[in-house]
Amino acid sequence: MSTLVGVGAAYRRLAQLSGKRRPPVRAVDRTIPLVVTAVTPEAEDVVSLRLASGRPLPGWRPGAHVDLVLPSGRVRQYSLCGDPGDRSHYRVAVRRIGEASREVHALRPGAEVAVKGPRNAFPFVAADSYLFVAGGIGITPVLPMVRAAAARGARWRLVYTGRSRASMPFLEELSRLPDEHVWLRPDTEYGIPASGAELLEGVPDGASVYCCGPVPMITGVRVDLARTGAKAVYFERFSTPPIVGGEPFRVVLRRSGRTLDVPADRATLDVVREVLPDVPFSCRQGFCGTCAVATPDGGSVRICVDRGPAVLEL
Repeated sequence: MSTLVGVGAAYRRLAQLSGKRRPPVRAVDRTIPLVVTAVTPEAEDVVSLRLASGRPLPGWRPGAHVDLVLPSGRVRQYSLCGDPGDRSHYRVAVRRIGEASREVHALRPGAEVAVKGPRNAFPFVAADSYLFVAGGIGITPVLPMVRAAAARGARWRLVYTGRSRASMPFLEELSRLPDEHVWLRPDTEYGIPASGAELLEGVPDGASVYCCGPVPMITGVRVDLARTGAKAVYFERFSTPPIVGGEPFRVVLRRSGRTLDVPADRATLDVVREVLPDVPFSCRQGFCGTCAVATPDGGSVRICVDRGPAVLEL
């Protein structure tokens, strides 16, 4: 027993010594200054940006996105939709739907921006066969996946839907792919939006399904997937998921001295921004961390997605 005590004491002394010699941890700034080198119209209210720095950029894999830091300071997440093998530039595509996207559409070649990342919340996993389902601007993360599947020699099919052909970006690029692998399904040519069962029609047994687009489309695919022989569905949405089965609660803003009631069907972020409109946010899905707010116990709450009573350092 005395030997064990001595060994433990020795380890504690070593830990103390190593702690004294350890240099302070420095924050790493992963922001990359870039320049807009091209702005290209891709569809109605959709432009793509070509972003470069003159040096090779960090590598990325299909499904990755970057945080685009605009000249105003706004930060938004956009999927990378170029060629992962070409590190000379990044390409993103943006539909004009809000203040940040309007700022993107106003950019011109030579404008200075920055990105953080790339990061991947929608990873592309190796499989023998794939079904890709994209809705509108949801084609952006899917494009590199389609190219990767074709390069691997995997079986694949793309179902691409949207309001109309004019609203669907990258149709010219997709026209270079074999017709038998691509089904374009504009709502204007079929009368109504596609159901999940229609989008999944003919999916091979054991296939991996990758789906990106509006929430109703993703929901339809997820609900109807059980009726197929597909192995799994992977999805990414560009809007906040609806709050289902929520309960009302209260949050206390400690520094402001306010107590706010959050209804069952609303996010804490939305209620807080009614009294503190400058509270930052970005992805509204909980992974970027922009909306994280400190709590008195040293923790934090992601007020765009976390629900429940809390005391916030606001």
